[in-house]
Amino acid sequence: MLIDRRQLLTGAAALAPLVIAGRAFAAPQAGSRMLVVFLRGAYDAANIIAPTGSDFYHASRPTIALGKPNPADPNAPLALDADWSLHPALKESIYPLWQKQQIAFVPFVGTDDMSRSHFETQDTIELGQPIGGHRDYNSGFMARLAAALGQDKPIAFTDQLPLCFRGGPVIPNVGLGAIGSKPAVPAKDAALITQMYRGTHNGAADLGSAVAEGFQVRDSVFRTVDEEMQQASRGAVSPKGFELSARRIGALMRDQFNLAFVDVGGWDTHVNQGGAQGYLATHIGELGRGLAGFAEAIGPDAWQHTTVVVVSEFGRTFHENGDKGTDHGHGSIYWVLGGGVKGGRITGPQVALSQVTLNQGRDLPVLTDYRALLGGLAARQFGLAPNRLGSVFAGVVPADLALV
Repeated sequence: MLIDRRQLLTGAAALAPLVIAGRAFAAPQAGSRMLVVFLRGAYDAANIIAPTGSDFYHASRPTIALGKPNPADPNAPLALDADWSLHPALKESIYPLWQKQQIAFVPFVGTDDMSRSHFETQDTIELGQPIGGHRDYNSGFMARLAAALGQDKPIAFTDQLPLCFRGGPVIPNVGLGAIGSKPAVPAKDAALITQMYRGTHNGAADLGSAVAEGFQVRDSVFRTVDEEMQQASRGAVSPKGFELSARRIGALMRDQFNLAFVDVGGWDTHVNQGGAQGYLATHIGELGRGLAGFAEAIGPDAWQHTTVVVVSEFGRTFHENGDKGTDHGHGSIYWVLGGGVKGGRITGPQVALSQVTLNQGRDLPVLTDYRALLGGLAARQFGLAPNRLGSVFAGVVPADLALV
């Protein structure tokens, strides 16, 4: 069910209660809030919260690995502990939260879905149901959580109601308006550059023809990669779109909603993902600024009672591929942030990285089930009794990492 975008994304909408299907969504007084941010397309966690203390990491990624922490180098990652470092694009946005101990990272987390399919594993995440059994596509885990809470304050910041919110109470949704990416060189500029080289030769080679052919190849590759990424993103807002909209989400959650979901696409980096600079660095910088803006907009009081969980369907291959990118993997690294989060740490079960400890010799293994992580957070955040938590993630023992 869609709400008029103008109704929600104006200053007045950030202050007034919404009435949807005859039900008032009143402002929470001092209640807990949770926002789930889904990075569709499987972000390369190992180059964002990077195991820079491992020689195996650098050997596995000869062209895209982050360097060693070095305070004198602005392109160097920021040491989180002896083993892990944060991408330099997050220095101004996420690192201050780490210093304030308001963010923690949980490595080796994910599902037991080994399909490596964006669509199947995204469904697995959103349904929160056991692998191998019958899938009920009318029962998403956040819908079950909303029903267990018994509070009419959920919302999805998506163009269509996401799978995770299907079933259960009536859930409003509103799209943020995806801001798409464009080729690095616009067609008009490419034509001008081609014209400049027309009639010029390098030996027998016609540079004009070579340049024109180069732009054609580039555009063909861009369209192919962009189409695949759009499919993997399933219509999710771009990182830039999230950055521009996150403050609105913060204002709305401060005044009206206590359980929310937003998806951010653009993370399927098979080709030229970059290291300290490049495509992934640009996108993760936008995500970080969006999250920092959200924290600021929601305000210090509400932030103290808010938990944001950043998830992705799976990680990516630990070894870079021949196109200086990474392919579909398994284990990932989730983020947990908020004013009341006991952060400033890398938490959860871990293993020393080597060829032997990789899943199937290629991916990060999964040592923490994502349902156990989310269940443990929901239990602490909302004070859910075991029987009510069991209705959200049936048969799952919650992982209590004492993050909230």
